[in-house]
Amino acid sequence: MWSIATCSITALYYVGLLIAVIIKFGDLPNYVNYYHWFDNVQRIIASTPSVKDQLAIIKDEWLIEIGYMNYDFGIGLAEWSLFIVPIILLEIALLSALMTTYWLLLRERRNSCAATASHSTSIVGGVGSSCVALTSITLSWVVCCSTPTWVVGLAMMGLGVSTALWLEPIGAWVNLFGFVLLIGAIVKLAGDEQPHLAARPMRLQRV
Repeated sequence: MWSIATCSITALYYVGLLIAVIIKFGDLPNYVNYYHWFDNVQRIIASTPSVKDQLAIIKDEWLIEIGYMNYDFGIGLAEWSLFIVPIILLEIALLSALMTTYWLLLRERRNSCAATASHSTSIVGGVGSSCVALTSITLSWVVCCSTPTWVVGLAMMGLGVSTALWLEPIGAWVNLFGFVLLIGAIVKLAGDEQPHLAARPMRLQRV
């Protein structure tokens, strides 16, 4: 169940992003591009001496691009695109695994008598998950004139483009903050569950 839920959440995240941009712009995607990610990574490693620079470049390498191409402008102009970036995909998979663990613990906790504690913890976990999900968006939009980034999602939701781009540098910190909140909520739920289990009366069996 845990593995199925983790994979399902990961898939639903990207399906949700795709549905969101289709609803936003009213156009179905009309092209898909596949990139040789492994070959590109090998080329980056071979041609970049600094390991730090290697990681920074590999982090943004694309695997799949799905988008809408407007052919009213000559050979075509990609109005919007959804990118599958392997490093971000692993991040979403980790988020999904943590969310699944969190949900299972929360469900068990709600079966106990500590409803208030589970409610407050669910808020913290929800905020953490939202922070990670928001800062892991890999969408591009011609209006933003930028590489796929989380702030494009903010611009698509109505935030001013200049304001959204101004917020871009804090994305890594918001992402980290989200993971800290979610992991903290999981630890809190797991810690609260142990005394609850220990306090359960043991049933004596007749000999």
